[in-house]
Amino acid sequence: MTLVRLTLELISIHPFWSKCNKETGLLAEASGNQQLLKDINRMALVRHLCAHPGLSRADLATAAGLTKSTVSLLTRELIAEGWLVEREIVATGDLGRRPTPLFVDPSRLLLLGVEVGIDSVRAVATSLTGEVLATVITPHGAGKTAKACIASLANTLLKLRKQFDEVKHQIIGIGVGLPGGVDEARGFLHFAPNLGWRDVPFGAQLADKLAGSALAEVPLYVQNEADVAALGEIEFNPSQQSDPLLYVSINQGVGAGVVVGDRLLTGSRGFAGEVGHMVLQMNGPPCSCGRRGCAEALIGLRAMLRTAEAEAATTPLLAQVQARLAEGDAEVSRAVKKAGNHLGVLLQNLASAYDPACIVLGGSVVELGEVFLQPALRTLNDYAEAANLAPPTVQVSRFGADAVAVGAAALARYHLTRPLAAPVFHGKTLPEGAR
Repeated sequence: MTLVRLTLELISIHPFWSKCNKETGLLAEASGNQQLLKDINRMALVRHLCAHPGLSRADLATAAGLTKSTVSLLTRELIAEGWLVEREIVATGDLGRRPTPLFVDPSRLLLLGVEVGIDSVRAVATSLTGEVLATVITPHGAGKTAKACIASLANTLLKLRKQFDEVKHQIIGIGVGLPGGVDEARGFLHFAPNLGWRDVPFGAQLADKLAGSALAEVPLYVQNEADVAALGEIEFNPSQQSDPLLYVSINQGVGAGVVVGDRLLTGSRGFAGEVGHMVLQMNGPPCSCGRRGCAEALIGLRAMLRTAEAEAATTPLLAQVQARLAEGDAEVSRAVKKAGNHLGVLLQNLASAYDPACIVLGGSVVELGEVFLQPALRTLNDYAEAANLAPPTVQVSRFGADAVAVGAAALARYHLTRPLAAPVFHGKTLPEGAR
């Protein structure tokens, strides 16, 4: 099946477009819109080169089911705009003109990705292929209001933008990963329990703060932190055969992002993946959400320290746990191993629910290393062995501390290269020159 035919079939089965087809006939209008179809074709070529760099125009024409002349025209535009670049000619040994390989250009069009954490904002600038080109971290302290954090985030993004030449580098998308349930289409944060934020129109407020700045017209996307990290693993690891993919983020809280069939599973209200609030132990320790025995209360950083110490902490919780482990604190060591065992139980439940091709572990707690991860993997493997099943593949995110921020950049690329999937909630479109 060609890329174009597949794209059009996906349009027809997508719930939004199916509804439009039934109620307004918009599907027929969209299918006949030549500019839309051109955008679909252009971005299909970009995505194919993301996954298979170095193809020639003839190879792309075969893969996309387009004529060579059409591919030649589209690639010429994409090269001029900064999406693609030609590299050295490959010697094939054949007579005649040798094919020129094409690649996604890593130098001209840039993406910005942001992680809004409990204590700070981490912002990165990446190439279209996911290389981190610059990083800015801005502490904001616990208890900061959403409004104040958004103002700080806008300043951080502008500071990051100033590190690049305004002529040579164009920012074409901004993604933001938030620690809570998000309605992506509206850019609306429902609830971030570890920040104490509820019902925040995050996207609209950030867009307002960026109004009139160098980033005012840049498309902006907002999603849950674990969801964007999951997208980062899919978008920027094109050779990895890992769909369905399950990304589990372990910080002060615990979350998960699930990618199935190249799409995020977000749920009806944006709460899918809030696995930190799956109850693992009835009448267990209290959780930030108000329930007891949640995975977050048994696995997150607060579970590894005495309650009084965690509440009175003036330094990051991870640093405290690492220091206690380095000192040989037996109580903390037992707590970390116990948290690892609970993580193994959670992974077993998630593996049973989603049957993922790959589970990726990320978040700050992963930095504790084997003392935390080995009990988790041992518990997971024990459950698999008891059921006479092979354990799922588990690996640690290759993006480390940047996983959410890089994933947020991937969120922007994901939507920009899928013209029908982009919920640019504040009504912005691609800037001139990036279309």
